[in-house]
Formats: sequence, structure tokens, C-alpha cells
Amino acid sequence: MSDSASAAWNAGPHAGPWENRTNRRCGRKPGRGLEIAGIILGFIFVWPLALAYLVWKMCGYPKYDEAKAFLNETFGRAKDDLFRSRGPGGFASTGNAAFDEYRRSEIERLEEERRKLDEEARDFRNFVEELKRAKDREEFDAYMAKRRGNGPTSV
Repeated sequence: MSDSASAAWNAGPHAGPWENRTNRRCGRKPGRGLEIAGIILGFIFVWPLALAYLVWKMCGYPKYDEAKAFLNETFGRAKDDLFRSRGPGGFASTGNAAFDEYRRSEIERLEEERRKLDEEARDFRNFVEELKRAKDREEFDAYMAKRRGNGPTSV
């Protein structure tokens, strides 16, 4: 945490601008019932903001710069790992140009194989569909022949 952390940040979750008379905004504390009702309504209608307010309140009402510094120190490395620059193909560069080129060519080869497999699967589905149509046509023709042969003859 930075050296410029406020007393409210260091004093714990129950300290805040309402506890220190010099930082009071209006001169009196807000009603607890009103605050609780506001939080409940916030969770009903806009839960992300209510959750953010609750976290801000539990942290002792830190100032924006102090909260930002604390979050950067706590989660900065994870953020850097998550959002570091990506190379071609969505992978991070290894720093070795020959290996990066080899990986890129292998990914392109695998993508081409995947496209071929997708095309073969589509052709097979069409083939099976044609077989079903041929079988349906054969069954329908057999039904019509049977119906014409056994049906009543006109006089």
C-alpha cells in the first residue's frame, strides 16, 4: 500500500468520513435504516453498483487514488499476465523468431486439416441425406404400386 494512505484506509472497516468529525459532510450520520434500504434497492435494481458500494464501504471509504494503488499492488501482476501483448495466432511470443515461425506454420497446417475434415463431414452428411431420399422414394413407389394394384378397379 502507498505511504499516502489515509487514516480511514488504515483504521479498518468501521472507520470512515462519518466517524471523524473533521471530515463530516453534513454534520450528522445518515440513518442506518435508510442506508440499508438503499443497499437492498441497489441490489434489486443495479446489483453491480450496490456491490461496488458495499466493497467501498467495507474498505473504509478509501479515496480513488488509494484504492487504485491498492488494487494495482494486489492484482497488478495478474493483470499484466492476462493482458500482455500477444503474437500472431493469439499466442504470446517466445522471443525466438524461428520457433514462432514454426508454430505459426504448424497452426496454419492444422487449420487447413480442420477445414478438410469439415468439408469431408459436410460431404458425408449430403451422401447420407441422398441415401435417405432414395430409400424414401423407393418406399413411396412401393406403396403407390401396392395401392394401385390392390385398390378398387373402375367398371
